[in-house]
Amino acid sequence: MRKFDPWPIFFKREFNRNWPFLVGFAVTGTIITKLSLGLTEEDRKNSVFAQRHKRYDTRSLIPNLIY
Repeated sequence: MRKFDPWPIFFKREFNRNWPFLVGFAVTGTIITKLSLGLTEEDRKNSVFAQRHKRYDTRSLIPNLIY
C-alpha cells in the first residue's frame, strides 16, 4: 500500500493562499528593475537627492572623506 503524501496538498493550498503576494512581488520587482536600469550618469548628476546624499565616491565604495 502506498503511503499518503501530504506535500502536494500543502503546496496547492499555500499557493492558492499566497499567489497575490507572489504576483505583486514579481510585478513590483520588475518595475523597480526597469526604472533602475533606465537611469544614467546624467540623471544622477541632476538628482537633488543624490547630491544631498553624496557620501561615496562613484568609483569605489570607500567613503569620500574630503569634502
